[in-house]
Amino acid sequence: MSDAALVYDDWTASLEVREDIATPTMVGNLAAALDRDDAVPQIGDPMPWGWHWLYFPNQDRQSAVGADGLTMDSGFMPPVPLPRRMFAGARMRFQRQVRLGDRIRRESEVISIKEKEGRSGKLAFITVGYRVFDESGLCVEEEQDIVMREAEAKPATPAAAETEPEPLADDWQQEIKPDPVMLFRFSAVTFNPHRIHYDEPYATGVEHYPGLVVHGPLTAILLLELCRDSSGGRALKSFGFRAMRPLFATAPFRVTGRPTADGRGCDLAALTPEGALAMKAEIEFADD
Repeated sequence: MSDAALVYDDWTASLEVREDIATPTMVGNLAAALDRDDAVPQIGDPMPWGWHWLYFPNQDRQSAVGADGLTMDSGFMPPVPLPRRMFAGARMRFQRQVRLGDRIRRESEVISIKEKEGRSGKLAFITVGYRVFDESGLCVEEEQDIVMREAEAKPATPAAAETEPEPLADDWQQEIKPDPVMLFRFSAVTFNPHRIHYDEPYATGVEHYPGLVVHGPLTAILLLELCRDSSGGRALKSFGFRAMRPLFATAPFRVTGRPTADGRGCDLAALTPEGALAMKAEIEFADD
């Protein structure tokens, strides 16, 4: 067992609790960044599913920010000695929608830490659990998967598009045209300081990406919104997604979806400009 693994086994992070207010302004800001023609959000409106990501931002001081714009030593996350961070996926279960104007609370805890050796070098997989409450009780349960990797490693070259299976989700389609302004606005509204999303010299010269990286949460929210628009705004019971390969602000990409055969949910996918699978997601609708 490595020294790092010993540290992980001994790691016990106390429960982190943050409080916020579900302000309509934040919802309006994200709707603008997504170029949505929604009604102006008002106090009492239901928050769109998954948009709780707008709240509870990391407010570590500027002096704690690392070279990539992120902080990993704030006392909550484990001391993983791998500086590159990627958001690999998440699973959410919804109890009910938050209402705008409500006081909300999030409880966070590290669930697991696993160390592996991959094609790009050493990797650590961290699963973090979250619970979001309003004044009446539990609203959202969520698990997020975060991958840490070595600084020297270049991003793995994805398989060619023609090796990918035919995407299953294609009844609903939307073309997304990412650009630096869109990515910056999403970074701003979510208070995400990761430089790969807005600092092109850093993204290409230091982390060796071909361009600015589209946020995993942005792609996930675009899939949620495709479902909302295409399903008539049905209530959700669960949402899960897995990032397969990165998307970049260098060319348009597509988000696609279709209802499941039993009509109880939908399958969703984000596709690279070449047609390869970038993100796969599943939604289960709430009982009518």
